[in-house]
Amino acid sequence: MDENEKSGRYTLAILVNNKAGVLMRVVGLFSRRGYNIDSLSVGETEDSRVSRITIVTTGDRRIIEQIKRQVGKLFDVRNVFEMTGSGSLQRELVLIKLRADVNTRTQIIEIGEIYKAKIIDVTPETVTLMVTGSLEKLASFLSLAEPFGIVELSRTGITALERGSRPLSSLDSVEDR
Repeated sequence: MDENEKSGRYTLAILVNNKAGVLMRVVGLFSRRGYNIDSLSVGETEDSRVSRITIVTTGDRRIIEQIKRQVGKLFDVRNVFEMTGSGSLQRELVLIKLRADVNTRTQIIEIGEIYKAKIIDVTPETVTLMVTGSLEKLASFLSLAEPFGIVELSRTGITALERGSRPLSSLDSVEDR
């Protein structure tokens, strides 16, 4: 298999006009083309007229290039950027509610402290924690938390910023670099 054909996970940052229907058009393109979205987060940027859509998807290099071109052609899409692992800061937030009794509560709290999790709710039967970090950190935390019994779990999806001092909005898209 050629290096360009290897399948992997890719993070795309898409700057769009902050208007109704734009997210639906971007997600609809993925759906129509049969591309899977592994993670999705959306929010306003420092400029309230612009929103940032962060999508994590899986595919080979050819497919990712095709996705970037197709998304870039959509109405109200300003730019599409590929966020590389070494060139960007990528984080996710997880809220997790674990079964806890008098025998396990201390263990859960200790594991939470190791991962810098914040305890946000405690009941006689559960402990709810908030933890943020890289996918690797969260996967490690979840593997240790799972034996206690996950009652409920919610993830925000990846959000990312380019490393360095320049904002993404001042850069050319990946295709133009």
